[in-house]
Amino acid sequence: MELRTPAYVVHEDLLRRNLKLIKEVEQLSRVKVIISLKAFALWKLFPILREYGFGVAASGAYEARLASEGLGQLAHTYSPAFTERDFPMVMLCSQCVTFNSLSQLARFMPMLQSGGYNVSAGLRVNPEYSEIKTELYNPCAPGSRFGVLAEQLKDGWPEGVEGMHVHQHCESGADELERSLAHVEEKFGKFFPQLKWLNLGGGHLMTREGYDVGLLVRLLRGLKQRYPWLRIILEPGSAFAWHTGELVASVVDIVENHGIRTAVLDVSFTCHMPDCLEMPYQPEVRGAETLSPDFCRQHPEVEHVYRLGGNSCLSGDYMGCWRFDHDLQVGEQVVLEDMIHYTTVKTTMFNGVPHPSIVWQRADGRMETLKQYSFEDYKQRMC
Repeated sequence: MELRTPAYVVHEDLLRRNLKLIKEVEQLSRVKVIISLKAFALWKLFPILREYGFGVAASGAYEARLASEGLGQLAHTYSPAFTERDFPMVMLCSQCVTFNSLSQLARFMPMLQSGGYNVSAGLRVNPEYSEIKTELYNPCAPGSRFGVLAEQLKDGWPEGVEGMHVHQHCESGADELERSLAHVEEKFGKFFPQLKWLNLGGGHLMTREGYDVGLLVRLLRGLKQRYPWLRIILEPGSAFAWHTGELVASVVDIVENHGIRTAVLDVSFTCHMPDCLEMPYQPEVRGAETLSPDFCRQHPEVEHVYRLGGNSCLSGDYMGCWRFDHDLQVGEQVVLEDMIHYTTVKTTMFNGVPHPSIVWQRADGRMETLKQYSFEDYKQRMC
């Protein structure tokens, strides 16, 4: 089929490559790996995920319900703040519920215990150690709202809480896990005899090229040997969909201002690729060389160099810059690599900018449009 832009294109062979590697890690390390819906929630592809037998992590009532209805599984559910309105659905669709604070635990534990559901309670802790450089993504930054500090557990581990959840990583390597584990055990290891499970959270980017999978397996096996009664859980969000697809856009205009050329696309960074502005980082563009963001301004004389601009009215809806091997033309397609994990779940319709379609490229090359967004999708979001 002819690809209509804009479109996210997910490749079956690349997704299965990641699923196979993650499954091997799960089997070799004898831990449980669960997929985070906050990073990848394309429910029409859930039948493929079910083939590999992963569990599922949810961040609230909607994701927990999606796990139940789409994957037929009860979720491991954590939220920074549960509400009385949503908690009944959380209990119905979860096997484990993790509370973010002692006050949330006190508020909702009675509901959990009296609800008649076989749900295991957990508590998120904050070891106050993380090697994440960007504070926006650092759950252990000073003043963080995430998790209970060791000093707040002077009265001991709360009665009836069977699990501990800790999250310290973001697209991190196994060496970072090795160092962070030492801090977790030092601060909270004394509570492990009272636990049934330990969730090491997300950010373990085991499908990234160069990731030391062997070290990860050794670390997890060593942890199991030290605490054989603990069920160890990982929820590596980005790793499942890492480099499994791209966002294909088209050039709709070329504008120039003081020598800076901007190729305006039929996609938006703020609507469709918010991590690029939040992080910020420049995505790889197929067939183009990534240059420093200031190159366009500093070297306007260099040929084939462009910023890429979004199609919203936000002034900062652009990234740059890249060097192509030719002058870009209106109507030409531009492919932004690795735009499936997190990106597909964080899109907005700000400015009425349409969502890109979701396209599935099967292993045999056939392409299927899973979702084509329309005006009605935008209208139904409004009241």
